[in-house]
Amino acid sequence: MARVTRFAPSPSGPLHLGHAYAALVAAERGERFLLRIEDIDRARCKPEWEAAIYDDLRWLGLRWETPVMRQSERPTVYEAALAHLSQSGLTYHCTCTRGDIRAALSAPQEGAQIGPDGPVYPGTCRGKRHGAGALRLDMGAAMARLGDVFFTDTGTRPGLHRFDAGRMVREVGDIVLARKDIGVAYHLAVVVDDAAQGITEVTRGEDLFEATAIHVVLQRLLGLPTPAYHHHRLIRDAQGKRLAKRDDARALAKYRAEGATPGDIRRLVGL
Repeated sequence: MARVTRFAPSPSGPLHLGHAYAALVAAERGERFLLRIEDIDRARCKPEWEAAIYDDLRWLGLRWETPVMRQSERPTVYEAALAHLSQSGLTYHCTCTRGDIRAALSAPQEGAQIGPDGPVYPGTCRGKRHGAGALRLDMGAAMARLGDVFFTDTGTRPGLHRFDAGRMVREVGDIVLARKDIGVAYHLAVVVDDAAQGITEVTRGEDLFEATAIHVVLQRLLGLPTPAYHHHRLIRDAQGKRLAKRDDARALAKYRAEGATPGDIRRLVGL
């Protein structure tokens, strides 16, 4: 079976050296290379940035299969996945603001455990099956159903990795699946989309390693396949800080304007 990989940028700013590295790694590892535009956050995602993504990737010499998947065109698919989890009794509605969560975690008996999405939610609204606000996964109920979860990494931490139920509840907690402002959240969308595209190996930065256990949980709850994972190193600046979209000085468009070639970019990122 052909190895299918993907690059899934969000059109909310210019692609930089880190994006170039991620796209090149994905393309070189896959026999089939797909592109996905993760544009569910309509307030931040702009058509001009999407056009720039295509332009930069073509300049790097990359080619991908068409049509390109765009998350903004798939709300009904995400709604069906959310409905499945809710009908299984695994979700609840949360009306807590960020301030409410900070206040709850500042209480002496609570303390703040930091997970893949920041401070682990203390479960204030757990059990609220109807109402407004965000929709959260009841991680305790999910793990009671699944038991331990596993995935294999071939990148920076090679081998089989196990996340037991207690660890998922303590260190990850009740993640947000959907919010009023952007609809479906990243974790659910990426799992549904990878399955729809037939991705057999997910290549992405090592900063998302801990989030992978979340994705395996959702895959199993939704009856979706679990791909292999290749978490690669991050491209960092001279101070060791990983690049972000605000790092315009390292934007591919700037390098191009200064006369850089695709070969120059490959050398800059260590390929």
